[in-house]
Amino acid sequence: MQIPRLHPDTIEEIKQRADIVDVVSEHVVLRKRGKDFVGLCPFHDEKSPSFTVSQTKQMYYCFGCQAGGNAIKFLMDLGKHSFAEVVLDLARRYQVPVQTLAPEQRQELQRQISLREQLYEVLASAGQFYQHALRQSQEKKAYQYLQSDRQLKEETIQQFGLGYAPAGWETLHRYLVEDKHYPVQLVEKAGLIKPRKEGSGYYDVFRDRLMIPIRDIQGRVIAFGGRTLSDEQPKYLNSPETELFSKGKTLFALDQAKGGISQLDGAIVVEGYFDAIALHAAGITNAVASLGTALSIEQVRLILRYTESKQLILNFDADKAGNIAAERAIGEIAELAYKGEVQLKILNIPDGKDADEYLYTHTPEDYGQLLANAPLWLDWQIQQIIADRDLKQATDFQQVTQQIVKLLKNIANSDTRNYYVSHCAEILSLGDTRLIPLRVENLLTQIAPSTTAYSTPLTSKKKADSRKITYSSVTGDRSLLELAEALLLRIYLHCPEQRQTIVDTLEERDLEFSLSHHRFLWQKILESGGEQVDFVSSLQDRYLELSEEIELVSHLFHVNETSKKEMLRTPQVVQAAIACMERVLREKRYRHFLELWQQTDSEAEPEKWQSYYQSFYNEKLRLQELDRQRQFSITDLL
Repeated sequence: MQIPRLHPDTIEEIKQRADIVDVVSEHVVLRKRGKDFVGLCPFHDEKSPSFTVSQTKQMYYCFGCQAGGNAIKFLMDLGKHSFAEVVLDLARRYQVPVQTLAPEQRQELQRQISLREQLYEVLASAGQFYQHALRQSQEKKAYQYLQSDRQLKEETIQQFGLGYAPAGWETLHRYLVEDKHYPVQLVEKAGLIKPRKEGSGYYDVFRDRLMIPIRDIQGRVIAFGGRTLSDEQPKYLNSPETELFSKGKTLFALDQAKGGISQLDGAIVVEGYFDAIALHAAGITNAVASLGTALSIEQVRLILRYTESKQLILNFDADKAGNIAAERAIGEIAELAYKGEVQLKILNIPDGKDADEYLYTHTPEDYGQLLANAPLWLDWQIQQIIADRDLKQATDFQQVTQQIVKLLKNIANSDTRNYYVSHCAEILSLGDTRLIPLRVENLLTQIAPSTTAYSTPLTSKKKADSRKITYSSVTGDRSLLELAEALLLRIYLHCPEQRQTIVDTLEERDLEFSLSHHRFLWQKILESGGEQVDFVSSLQDRYLELSEEIELVSHLFHVNETSKKEMLRTPQVVQAAIACMERVLREKRYRHFLELWQQTDSEAEPEKWQSYYQSFYNEKLRLQELDRQRQFSITDLL
C-alpha cells in the first residue's frame, strides 16, 4: 500500500497522546532519577544504565551509543519499522483519527488500513488450516516428506508454520467462506482462490502442495509458497501479488533471521525456502531466501537495517546454473557493490550442492568454514573470468584482459579500483614480478580517463625529473570532513544566533556539503526555515519519514554536556568547520591543475604550462591558509 503523506496534526496528536515513558517502559525497565527516568539501553549492550528518558521533553537519549529521539523514533529503531508503520500503529493504539495532507485521501486510507487488517486475518486462518491439514491421518504424505526427505524436526516444522493444502479444488474455499464466513472477494484478494474461467464459483490456488507461509518482518503471514508433492508444474508456486505481498520487496525468513543478522553482523541469502529452513534448523540463524528473484534495492535495504558491516553472502550452487543464478540474483545491487556500499560475497558449495543438501552430510561447522572462505564478489568475478583459460595463449590472454578491463571500469571507489588493478596485474604477469608494472600501466591506459590515481604524469623528458610532486589524497581527510560537516549542522540546529552566519559564509564561498546524508539534511533545513521555536523538533519529525538517512544524522538532533561546552566557542568552531569543507574543494582543484601542468609540454605550450603552474600554486597557498584556520582539533568536538 502506498501511504499518503500524513498530516502534521495527526503526527502531533500522536506525540501528545503517546507518552514516551509509557512507550519505552514496555521495552525497557525504567527507574526514576530526579526529573528523568533511566534504564539499560536497548540499542547496545551495557551494564550501567546510560539510557535517559525525559518526560518533560518527551525525548530519550543514550549517552553510551548516542541513540536519541521521540516515541516514534524509539519504535522505528527498536522494531526496524518505517515512519508510516509506527505512526499508524500508534494511531490505532491511542485512537487518533488519521489525516493526510489531502482531505479526499482520508477515507481511502482508512479503507485500505481496514482491508489490510482483514487480509492479515484471512491469511492467518489459512495458515492454521494448512497446519491442521498437515497432521491429518489421510494426508500423512506431506508430513512424512518433511520428516524423511527433508529431515526436519517437529520444532522446525512448527517454527516455520509448515502445512499442507489438500488436493480438493474447493477445500480451503469452503473452510474460509462457508465455515469462517469471510467474504469471497476478500479471500480472492488474499491470493488464496481464483474465479473459474467457465461458469461461476471459485477454486483453490494451492492444491496437494506442501505449504510454506511467507511472513513480513513482524511475523504476520502475507503469502504462501507451495511445493508440489506430485508431478504437477510448476514445482514451486507462490501467491500472486496482493495488497500485502510483493515478491520483489519480501525476503523469506527475515522475521526469523533479523536477530541473527544483527548478532552476526551479516546475512546469508539462499535460493530456496528449504535452504533457509535447513540453515536455521542447523543453528545458522542469519539466513534468508530471495523467493527466486533478482535481489532488489528494497530487499537489500531490508537486510542492511540489521547489519552494520553491510555484509551479504549469496549462497548458490557451484555449477554453471548456480553461477548464472548468482549473477541474476545480484541484480540491482551490483552498483552498490561496485561503490563499496555493500560488502558482497559469493559462496559456491562444492559438488553443485545447495545448502539443504550440503547439511545432510556435513556439520554446521563445515558450512561455517565455507562462509569464512567465501570470496568477495569482485574476486569471484575475476575467478569466473580466468576459469578454464590458458593465459599463455594469446587469444585467451586478450579475452581475459578485455573482461578484466570492463570489470575495473565499473569499480567506482578509487581505493578499491587501485587494489584490483594491482591484483589483476599480478594475475596477468603469470608469476613474473618484472612484468607487473607493465601490466599495471597497460590496464590503467585501457580504463582511462576515469582513473588517474595511479597515473604517471605525462611530462616532457627535460622536465620529468624536476617536476615530481607528491600530494595528499582527499580521501585521507574524509573522516575529518565528516566530523566538520556534522559539527556545522549541529551548530545550526542548536545555536539560532549562528544560522545566518553559516548560510552567508557557505554562499559566499560557494560551498556545499559533500556527504549525501548531510547534503540532504541541509536541503531539508533550507526548505523548513529556522525561525519557529520548535524548529528542531518539527524538522526531526519530518526527517523520520526518511528512515534510511535518519540513522546517519539522528545524533545531530541532540546535545550532551560536552558538546554544549564546545558550542560556547561557536565562532571559532564555525570557521574551522567551514575551512575543512573548503579544503576538500580546494584540494580537488589543486590536483586538477597539477595534473594539467604535469601533462603539458613547457616547450610546445609555454603559456598553458605557466597558467596551469600559477593556478595550482595559488590553490596550494589557499590550502596552507585553510590549514591555519583549522589549527585546533575538530575531532575533539564530536
